[in-house]
Amino acid sequence: MWICRTRTRVNLGCLGRRRWLSSGTGSEEEVKGKRIAAVWGNGDYGRLGLGSLDSQWKPAPLLPSAFGDQCLEAIACGGAHTLFLTRTGRLYATGLNDFGQLGVHDDIAYTNKPLEVSGIDKEIVQISAGYHHSCAITGAAKLVSLPTKVECLAGITMKMAALGSEHSVAIADGGESFSWGGGSGRLGHGHESGILGIFKSTSEYTPRLIKKLEGTKVKKVAAGMLHSACIDENGSVFIFDERALDKVGSGTRSKLPSSEEVACGGYHTCVLTSGGDLYSWGSNENGCLGIGTTDAYHQPERVQGPFLKYPVVKVSCGWKHTAAISEGNIFTWGWGGSHGTFSVDGHSSGGQLGHGTDVDYIRPTKVTFGKNVKALQVSCGFNHTGTVLEYM
Repeated sequence: MWICRTRTRVNLGCLGRRRWLSSGTGSEEEVKGKRIAAVWGNGDYGRLGLGSLDSQWKPAPLLPSAFGDQCLEAIACGGAHTLFLTRTGRLYATGLNDFGQLGVHDDIAYTNKPLEVSGIDKEIVQISAGYHHSCAITGAAKLVSLPTKVECLAGITMKMAALGSEHSVAIADGGESFSWGGGSGRLGHGHESGILGIFKSTSEYTPRLIKKLEGTKVKKVAAGMLHSACIDENGSVFIFDERALDKVGSGTRSKLPSSEEVACGGYHTCVLTSGGDLYSWGSNENGCLGIGTTDAYHQPERVQGPFLKYPVVKVSCGWKHTAAISEGNIFTWGWGGSHGTFSVDGHSSGGQLGHGTDVDYIRPTKVTFGKNVKALQVSCGFNHTGTVLEYM
């Protein structure tokens, strides 16, 4: 999932050349409430949308002019591409297009500037980016795998979708959950599927109801590399992977309270509780759990540091890095890219933490932006990160 091995020239001076909105664009009152995107990390195939293939070790702004001067609503970072949703429901995409994940012309291999996605006649309200694929939910609550409508879900009002490396999970307005793609374990259907039990496979080529969750009203869903997760209306968390579909908290060792949000990375999971506490567990070789160590944890462990004082409101997981929003600030930790491997010759495959280096961080560390901005949303891709910022 999200594996990139090319070396990219790193741009460390982006903030000096790329102006933030507040620099010479009017008074504080004139820019107050305006939104921009900020992106950082690996720049291969133009996934950052900055007009080049340069990587960025610190946040670089994407101004409204990149989206037809429209106000930005959401961002979704995938394997080597990024989606941008405007407040008017228009969709833009940048980066690699080898599997058509941008939803633009097939003859475009990649783009280093955001292109508008056409062919969707309804207003888009939610977006998600996987490794090689993308999807959007329209205002008519129809699921679109860019740029084609998922006809198997016609007549079902969709609420949310999440994309992993090779699979997708979605929930309907009534709380029913569906999944499709590769790997039956991560889909929640056990280890085999088939038509009338005759033709067995480990993949689902059309959306399939997750029967093990029948009777459970799901409200949030997430998808990672080899696992998926969801939260029901009671705040219980369910994990499904190659082993089984399990309810987190059913064991006596679990310390997980009622939950509001869940995020899945390559091999780790994060959950945000109703009280604003953040918990993480799973693989931790680069410190992506944020608990001050690189030891793996098989049960939820609370992420502390700055989050002991202020609650967390958003969380996102990349392959081996994590980002969270607290008090309008973004904190990142985990895999920095190359642990300084390419810092001498000016190359790096990462920089996704946004701290000016490609080294790993094992504790949440604040990302520095321009003055008078607050983060509304954050999204982690394989080795790049994006956010929607609003001027205060």
